[in-house]
Amino acid sequence: MTHSSGTRRARWARALIRSSHPGPCLAITAMTVLLAVGAGALSQSGVGMVRVFTVAVLTGQLSIGWSNDAFDADLDAAADRTDKPLVAGDISRSAVLVAAYVALAVSFVTAFAISVPTGLFMIPVVGAGWAYNAGLKASPWSGLMYVLGFGPIPALAASILPGQPSARPWSLAAASLLGLGAHFANVLPDLTTDRAAGVRGLPQQVAQVAGERGVRLIALVLLLAASILIALAPGVTYRWPVLVGLGASVGLAAIAVRAKGRTPFLCALGIAGIDVVMFLLGGADLV
Repeated sequence: MTHSSGTRRARWARALIRSSHPGPCLAITAMTVLLAVGAGALSQSGVGMVRVFTVAVLTGQLSIGWSNDAFDADLDAAADRTDKPLVAGDISRSAVLVAAYVALAVSFVTAFAISVPTGLFMIPVVGAGWAYNAGLKASPWSGLMYVLGFGPIPALAASILPGQPSARPWSLAAASLLGLGAHFANVLPDLTTDRAAGVRGLPQQVAQVAGERGVRLIALVLLLAASILIALAPGVTYRWPVLVGLGASVGLAAIAVRAKGRTPFLCALGIAGIDVVMFLLGGADLV
């Protein structure tokens, strides 16, 4: 292998990784696996099961990230998004699409190999992401896709425990609120460009009626509702740390209501991060 050939391969591999949206992909994978571990998966199901489950969740999230860049290639090119590997010419659309379908197949095969419930819960978690990328993000159904993509995560995490116990209703509700709140927070920096591009998802349609401030308030209310639900859930193991997290969330919300620029968006992301930590602290109480 020549040096130039090795350089091209390395560049292609880096482009493939970047096209997967590695940040959200790894964050959601880590949250899901850590919820399972917190619920007792290591001691009850074993290290091997947790490893297989990690592969199933990770490949599912990789498939969502790759499908996003593949489906949005034309729009990103029209917007001159040279930060995107496909627009920059570092990798082909067909290569990213093939990676997405292969990862999707691996995710579902692995999930169903663990158990039928695991496979069934994986369908909405991953399928909602694909449906969102395929066009529903530009429709009022975009919010529902976030609810379907996040809401079942506690049930998915619990499904690898012996007997596949049901996740508690509060955890499903909190995950749904967290997902929908993250959706509204995520669009805050891009409302203007989304409007120009004709993206008419649920937050963008709310913005047409209530403006950026309305989208911001809805994001904060949803994320704080998740915080309150997690903090007040019955039987939470680490009550005081969770209550401290709730106080921090309220403080960030107070800042976001008055702040301008990107500060409200950053505060919303901070609340979402605190919610995830609170969720993990209550992992043993998922079932």
